[in-house]
Amino acid sequence: MKFEIKKRDAAGRICNFTTKHGIIKTPTLLPVINPNKVIISPKEMKRLFGVEMVITNSYIIKNNEKLRSRAVEEGVHGLLDFDGPIMTDSGTFQSYVYGNVKVDPLEIVEFQREIESDVGTILDIFGTPDQTRIQAKRGVIETINRAKQSMKIKGDMVLACTIQGSVYPELREFCASKLSEINTDFFPIGGVVPLMENQRYSDLLRCIIASKRGVNHSKPIHLFGAGHPIIFPLAVALGCDFFDSSAYVKYANDNRLIFPDNTIKLDDLDELPCSCPICSKYTARELKKEEKSTRILQIAKHNLYISFSEIKKIRTAIMNGNLWELVERRANSNPYLIDAVQELRKKNNKKWLEQFEIISKNKALFYTGNQTIHRPLIFRIQKRLKERYNFLSNKYILLPETKKPYSKYYNKEILKIFSNKKDIQILVKSPLGPIPIELDEMYPFAQSIFPNKIDSHTRHIVKENSKKFLDGKNEIPYTDEEVNVEESETYNKIFQYFDIRKISSIADMQFGKNAFKALFNGDIKIVKSKKTGKIRNIYCNDKHILSMRAGDGMFTLKLDGALKLHEYFKYPYLRVIIQKDAVPFIIDGKSVFAKFVVDCDDNLRPYDECIIVDEKDTLLGIGRCLLNKIEMLSFDSGMAVKVREHIK
Repeated sequence: MKFEIKKRDAAGRICNFTTKHGIIKTPTLLPVINPNKVIISPKEMKRLFGVEMVITNSYIIKNNEKLRSRAVEEGVHGLLDFDGPIMTDSGTFQSYVYGNVKVDPLEIVEFQREIESDVGTILDIFGTPDQTRIQAKRGVIETINRAKQSMKIKGDMVLACTIQGSVYPELREFCASKLSEINTDFFPIGGVVPLMENQRYSDLLRCIIASKRGVNHSKPIHLFGAGHPIIFPLAVALGCDFFDSSAYVKYANDNRLIFPDNTIKLDDLDELPCSCPICSKYTARELKKEEKSTRILQIAKHNLYISFSEIKKIRTAIMNGNLWELVERRANSNPYLIDAVQELRKKNNKKWLEQFEIISKNKALFYTGNQTIHRPLIFRIQKRLKERYNFLSNKYILLPETKKPYSKYYNKEILKIFSNKKDIQILVKSPLGPIPIELDEMYPFAQSIFPNKIDSHTRHIVKENSKKFLDGKNEIPYTDEEVNVEESETYNKIFQYFDIRKISSIADMQFGKNAFKALFNGDIKIVKSKKTGKIRNIYCNDKHILSMRAGDGMFTLKLDGALKLHEYFKYPYLRVIIQKDAVPFIIDGKSVFAKFVVDCDDNLRPYDECIIVDEKDTLLGIGRCLLNKIEMLSFDSGMAVKVREHIK
């Protein structure tokens, strides 16, 4: 098994999951195949929907003599006539539905290994929402014990060890951490079917986050039994990689059609509000008149079209950096999902999720409603303003919001204010709160789109954040007085001062408080674009230390800049520390792979600029993180840092 992150947004990730029968692109959906009654064959699913992997039940196969014989002789792939990866369940769900099942926990793992499942599953103890904490803990302990024994006999099969714990977050985290200690291959989050059936999405969210807190982040996460697309965007944003669905058939048997935000009975439809191949072929009236078996088949196909369409939308959102927008829009369609998403407003949840947010995106931050202000990325930027930004003094002038970039629109005001006194801070009122005018090109201040009138909740949060940011500061009214400053040496000096202030403030926000003291200690030369007039490169004592990216208004670190930061900031700040065995590869220009990372600054975030050092803190190179600390120390394959320059 191999699992590598290729693209990311929120805590969601597009990964390649490598198995003996092919590479799977996640997040993805595994249709459940009932070996006793195959409605749509896996081969047809692959042709119609692009299905790469399916899941079936080894307990059902084992208890049916005919199926068992075929599976043992031909393997589960021969039984299902499918050449892609197959996951098998163990009978845990049957024990939840029917009571105790007559199967030994180790025998069912051995059987899955014998029929050559790509991913087998332990027989865990299903945790129901109505359990007491004591009952749930007993189930967790037994599940962990079974996992330990099962891992010893799994052979080459990837083994999924299910995270249980009912609705108790501390038990979920405990279970996940203990399963991680035994180096489990694959992590389903179990016991969620009753939560889905009763739309207890807030409980489901807490179960996912608690599981992710304890789990090994280098392994796939499967939300077992969550087969309705309404939950897919939120679950992926929290870090789930796999889903499985028997709902496509169950709902079809009940004449129910799945849509991204709900489920509708066919009898309640006068027309089909969908353009999938099934709904394009039939009218609602024609579908109602079909024979039962045909109608079930067509509705099942529709349900899969919708489910896989949602998976594709999620992957596109990750690629485009707007997964949170999709989550918020989907949540607005269901009151129970709104409640769940509002759980993310809690500081501990935002703080945890912020670790996985990339440092900037290639798309503007787009307002969708009162949840937007609680995004982890905004939590980060507000925190950095409070902790890293250096005020000129305790006096500030607050200018009204205007066109972006603010510094270009307020060119004359900057000139007037700084010609009188340079220690007055200039701020601009914005939907994100007061923004220092010199940060106006930095992500997400310049790259955000809000309506002219924002909702009352957002206004309240912005007001509270503003109070914290401006604590101890005094506002000075701005008067639009004429100042006689000619476009001469004085004029140039004022804007040279503003440019220095701009690069210093961005450096502090990006690299850490007082980073400007390390970087700009010398003769500074700023090179601007002749076309746009924006800062592009910065030199100190004739050495190229930084380049400014046009897309996000942040810096790309150069080797001479890294030397300054390395000398100024104490170990391990800004550093990724690698094993000595990997040093020759870095010196040869190769990138850093996760298995060679010894330690890492826990302030570094995905796509952050970083310094690469050995265990003696010798500077080796610079690059851009692809993973955060938790991930670097978890993964044993894949790239951790994309190296850009190295010591020669």
